[in-house]
Amino acid sequence: MLKNLRLALSTPVSRFTRGHSTLQENVKAEKPLHTSVLLKESIDALLIEEDKTYVDMTFGAGGHTRAMLEQGARVVAIDRDPSVSELADEVKEEYKDRFDFGVSKFTDVRDVLSRHCVKMGSVSGVLIDCGFSSMQMDQPRGFSISKDGPLDMRMNPAEKDCPTAAALVNVLDAESLARIFKVYGGERNARKIAEAIVSYRYEMKRMRTTRELSEVVEAAFSEGHERRDSLGRFTSLATKIFMALRIFVNDELNELNRALYLSHQMLVPYGRAAVISFHSLEDRIVKRHFQGIDLDEPASQSISQKYKNSTAWHSEAEIVKTWIPIPKFIAPSPDEVERNPRSRSAKLRVAEKIDSSK
Repeated sequence: MLKNLRLALSTPVSRFTRGHSTLQENVKAEKPLHTSVLLKESIDALLIEEDKTYVDMTFGAGGHTRAMLEQGARVVAIDRDPSVSELADEVKEEYKDRFDFGVSKFTDVRDVLSRHCVKMGSVSGVLIDCGFSSMQMDQPRGFSISKDGPLDMRMNPAEKDCPTAAALVNVLDAESLARIFKVYGGERNARKIAEAIVSYRYEMKRMRTTRELSEVVEAAFSEGHERRDSLGRFTSLATKIFMALRIFVNDELNELNRALYLSHQMLVPYGRAAVISFHSLEDRIVKRHFQGIDLDEPASQSISQKYKNSTAWHSEAEIVKTWIPIPKFIAPSPDEVERNPRSRSAKLRVAEKIDSSK
């Protein structure tokens, strides 16, 4: 089972939310500019059948949901972000009884299904589109480096048990910040950046905006230091720091881990789960679930190491397969990456639920 890395930090999460300003609980959604990634590929992978029930665990702007509805499916969708509720209302008005929606984290999806009379074990397909949407990036909520705004980064500002990004950078010590930046962002200069943030606090008291954080991170690097993304474009030196904070604030990896367990429980035998991930931490969780590898089992490089680890970690009787993975992941086509550069790191993995009754 995935260890909750939050518990490794010395400061309790509950402390972070006291006395800190928050965004309005209901953030108004701007006109959506979000483009669904791997839309055709993910819908094709789910083998949509008319009148069967499907669950979209990440409604967003509704692109994947609409594609399922257009093929005659019934869809129950959830999203952690309440700002998409108006978009969901529009879909509800158009598709009536074939569509239902609830604001929910992955871990609370059972409650939404229960409200709409959908039983666990009765769903034909589940879609999970990880990460965050272009709409969230375009709103002043702390997700974007290019848009100055409050350092919030919560998917749902109404979740009082989530720390804001401002609370983290203004409360945690350098060691804890460096651990977040290294584990969740893969930042090689994690310690140097964490120490720069703590030094800034002593001089300026509090950090409140995305611009402040970005400037502090960039100041930690030597002059002339630059980074490029996988398309060769210049990218901010603070990109990995923003990603790490967002993942930690929303507990995204533990939420994804739980979502995959719940997806298996939701599905009928041979029902399919399709998961779109955007970075290696997400993809590793999805891959291990689908291949039946214990998430605590050490990563291995060679075939001999894998054999040694698997035999040491499990007895043959303990290894129970729950998924039939579709062998190869699907990546966006060059045309899609050109149209939507944010899709460049996406991977679609698909698996079928094994019929355990046989």
